[in-house]
Amino acid sequence: MDILKSFLDLFLHLDTHLAELIARYGSWTHGILFLIIFCETGLVVTPFLPGDSLLFAAGAFAGVGALDPVILGALLFSASVLGDSTNYWVGRYVGPRAFGGGVRFLKQEYLQRTQEFYARHGRKTVILARFLPIIRTFAPFVAGVGQMPYPRFLAFSLVGSLAWVGLFVGAGYFFGNLAPVREHFTFVVMGIIGISLLPMAIEMVKGWLSRRPK
Repeated sequence: MDILKSFLDLFLHLDTHLAELIARYGSWTHGILFLIIFCETGLVVTPFLPGDSLLFAAGAFAGVGALDPVILGALLFSASVLGDSTNYWVGRYVGPRAFGGGVRFLKQEYLQRTQEFYARHGRKTVILARFLPIIRTFAPFVAGVGQMPYPRFLAFSLVGSLAWVGLFVGAGYFFGNLAPVREHFTFVVMGIIGISLLPMAIEMVKGWLSRRPK
């Protein structure tokens, strides 16, 4: 329960925690953010880490000069691409064992959901998944499991990462310090998380409705 409260506090007061991080570590914060985005993207066991909201908050701090926008953008883009590639090669190595229960810490529900997303949207899933929490963590893994050619995967990953980092960091940089946003930052973060989760929620409802007896 304490761990859950800590995570909720982290998400709901992301601006406060990021400000404390910058005050304590200064420019090293760029590297810390790199590690968080790399883990959120590249490790199938950490889909719970902040993604969209963290990019927005980091962009907002870059907008007031607390972080270097060029270094921040470059590092977060690199973290996203490297995380994708790491996850892809883990998927290639683990292979079908992940779906047969051979890897205990993987939730079959998430893997199945990502597989279904691939089935509907094809290869562009690598790009679309960047904007969907949980699915973006599993999409590269599933691409590796499915033996998608790496050059093709990397091309989609580069485009998706550039769009994801550019959109959210850019939005934070240009709009994160407007008075209404700054005064209601927690609600803005909750809105970003809600919008990010909305497509997945819709798909879950559709799946539930399709399984209902007629």
